[in-house]
Amino acid sequence: NTFVAVGNSGNIVRSTNNGSSWDNATSPTGNTMWGIGFGNDIFVATGNSGNIVRSTDNGSSWDNATSPTGNNINAVTFGNNTFIGVGASGNIVRSIDNGSSWDNATTDNSTTNILSGVGVGNNTFVGVGASGNIVRSTDNGSSWDNATSPTSNYLKGVTFGNDTFVTIGSFGNIVRSTDNGSSWDNATSPTGKFLFGVTFGNNTFVGVGLSGNIVRS
Repeated sequence: NTFVAVGNSGNIVRSTNNGSSWDNATSPTGNTMWGIGFGNDIFVATGNSGNIVRSTDNGSSWDNATSPTGNNINAVTFGNNTFIGVGASGNIVRSIDNGSSWDNATTDNSTTNILSGVGVGNNTFVGVGASGNIVRSTDNGSSWDNATSPTSNYLKGVTFGNDTFVTIGSFGNIVRSTDNGSSWDNATSPTGKFLFGVTFGNNTFVGVGLSGNIVRS
């Protein structure tokens, strides 16, 4: 019953009335935060210089967690009792104790490209990023492999719904997988604008991007 948003200068805001009004939470960092995830009653936010912060009281108060990297962590998600964060230089970090401690995941030299989005579904984690890079893990983020990508465009966000992964990015690129991220195909996009975020709810995928562009399926 709580919404949390993070941004510049470590700013954290929260709403407990379905987004009607928002309040500042006291942030333990001045670093820009890029990602926010929730699981097991824990909020985790990630950002510049490997910063990881967490809240155990619905976003009221926050503490720094010890990070295993100095690289920016651009996105974070939760699944199978595991938090996964992805970021610069292909860095992937994980926590299996509700965000208390973190380790670098083994990437098998999957990529050194920036990873900007991460999603989870059907016991599979998928990370996406620069140059169309797509990586996946089927062992709760312990190890990662490259998936064959149908694009070299920057992929920014990824989500999962109805047994389908969808990722979006530059030039309106939309790619999807119906086999748990093993193979991917381009979907026909109605825009050439950069798409930054995508989510799923009520059997609908919605993506948003430049110039107020909104696409849906």
